[in-house]
Amino acid sequence: MIALRDAVACPAPGASILGWCGTIWAMHESSSPAPVSRAQVVWLALALSLGAAVSLGITRFAYALLLPPMREDLGWSYTLAGGMNTINALGYLLGALATPVLLRRQAPGRLLLGGAVLATVFMGLCGFFLDAPSLLLQRLLAGVASALIFIAGGLMAARLGALDAPRSGLLLGLYYGGTGWGISLSALLVPAVLAAAPGPHTWTWAWWALALASAVATLGMVWPVRVLRRMDAAAVAVVSGKPAPSAAPVGPQVFRVRDFGPALAGYAMFGVGYIGYMTFVVALLRAQGVGGGAITWFYALLGLAVVLSSRIWAGLLDRSRGGQALALLNGLLGVATVLPALTGSWPVALASGLLFGGVFLSVVASTTALVRHNLPPSQWAAGISAFTIVFAAGQIVGPTVVGLIADGPGGLARGLVFSAGALWLGALLAWRQRPLMQDAGS
Repeated sequence: MIALRDAVACPAPGASILGWCGTIWAMHESSSPAPVSRAQVVWLALALSLGAAVSLGITRFAYALLLPPMREDLGWSYTLAGGMNTINALGYLLGALATPVLLRRQAPGRLLLGGAVLATVFMGLCGFFLDAPSLLLQRLLAGVASALIFIAGGLMAARLGALDAPRSGLLLGLYYGGTGWGISLSALLVPAVLAAAPGPHTWTWAWWALALASAVATLGMVWPVRVLRRMDAAAVAVVSGKPAPSAAPVGPQVFRVRDFGPALAGYAMFGVGYIGYMTFVVALLRAQGVGGGAITWFYALLGLAVVLSSRIWAGLLDRSRGGQALALLNGLLGVATVLPALTGSWPVALASGLLFGGVFLSVVASTTALVRHNLPPSQWAAGISAFTIVFAAGQIVGPTVVGLIADGPGGLARGLVFSAGALWLGALLAWRQRPLMQDAGS
């Protein structure tokens, strides 16, 4: 058995922000050990994935569907439209920086649910304002809440992976793939609401509908949080009646930024590159003359591909202990991003969406897998936090730069070429990341 409470001991006072672990897994309510079946672990991962659906799939990526009607109604430039996602990413960065402090005082499950409630409220508030400053503030606050959800849920998913080590890649993929459910739901919900909503500002009703969907998803997360809270930290490691493998890794026992420098740099470029596509691809398709129904299918299928990607890349995440997975996925994502910029062909655009959806959240999962493979459990939270921070920093740059390019002579197509270049640079950087452990025990 693995004593998880010992594995996440709190660092000494004065430790850096990346040295926190604190009470992140303080499940003290249960006094008796309870075995966890493999089926239950999968269901827990799927239920936790509702957090990813709210954090990214709805709170952030639904904005791509609302950008065209909001821009048309409010007279925005592409720079301001992109700035809405830039400020959201800034909020995400602030939330990522605040999460370590909050996790010293709150269990991850409570932070997950609290962040989901806040995200729901801020999403709903977006429907009550028309002026840009108020909308920017709401997007900022929603970004903060998204980070709380995503980091807390990712940490809980990583712990689930420790319960079923042979399928850890799949479990991580299931959690991050939940973003796809949020994207697909948004693709079906937003156009329907826009078509049926009364009044001149129909997009406001879409924000309220998305807030309602987030509220329902939040209720769905109560079950996994309760189950995980009841697990005794000293007896969680039993899966199907078999003790979890013990690890005796040979490698760094403390997270150091320099050890993960190439992967962190590659992941930052992923943040720069992918967000341009997810912010502006719908606007580009509309500018190319693609109809509303086709765009709905495009975005819904992109979300479905995100869900399926958990199975497609699970083996790669389990095998890759260095930066190979991050590099490969970044490279493929660059290909998907550049395709609609090169041609207005509908089949090519659809292929782009399917490839993009099938890859981009697995990039996120690859960094969690990299941390699990190369650090002891006590340092997983520090590693996940560091990758989340550089990811958020990259996202701050991407939308505004692409928006500035799109306002110029090159238009949105040239902006996506920039995004693809950032992703390919990220692939080259990540390829330089080498494994740090001879045997990570996972």
